[in-house]
Amino acid sequence: MRIHSLQHVPFEGLGSIADWAKAHNAPLRTTQLFSDAPLPKLEAFDWLVVMGGPMNIYEEERYPWLRGEKALIKEAIAAGKVVLGVCLGAQLIADCLGAKVTRNPHREIGWFPLTTVHPAWASTLPAQVLVMHWHGDTFALPAGALHLAASEACPNQGFIFQGRVVGLQFHLETTPESLMGLIEHGQDDLSPAGPYIQTREEMLSDPERFPVINRMMAALLDRLRGENG
Repeated sequence: MRIHSLQHVPFEGLGSIADWAKAHNAPLRTTQLFSDAPLPKLEAFDWLVVMGGPMNIYEEERYPWLRGEKALIKEAIAAGKVVLGVCLGAQLIADCLGAKVTRNPHREIGWFPLTTVHPAWASTLPAQVLVMHWHGDTFALPAGALHLAASEACPNQGFIFQGRVVGLQFHLETTPESLMGLIEHGQDDLSPAGPYIQTREEMLSDPERFPVINRMMAALLDRLRGENG
């Protein structure tokens, strides 16, 4: 199980996903797209993990590497790889599967309740749970995908395609350190205030939230590993 991650900005890394990979002795490599690093060959990995970032999936002129990244995601899906996308990563996967990515009616930043929609995944994601969000865009559900989760501010929070391609709009990988990075580099996202935008103090108020979501991410990765070898 060789894992390769795609990182769009220095302050949005794998978070607790890296801890899970280490615990399972899974070789882990990362392409830092913001440094114009070359993309991996398809045969060099079994899992592709596509992380978040402040850019939009349609900003190819500003971020030319988006074109090659999308091509790699499409190839990985077609080749039967496990593909996991978080936030921007989920939007990129949705786009590669032919679904629309648009502005969400609300920016959703902070800890807000998530509802698991698909009962087959209820053992992995609780029916109601507080998770971390940081996004302004959203995706339509790709054709043939299972609707995984929803929130009050954003009805399409997650999907599963063919049991091995997962898009999560929300962040289960967030650690206190990674959240501090988002806050420090995402101040512009916090104003003007909105009904689904929390302050720095609100987001950092309860350190016990992080182990909960990290355990959920580990459970999701365990399930992908069990179902896909």
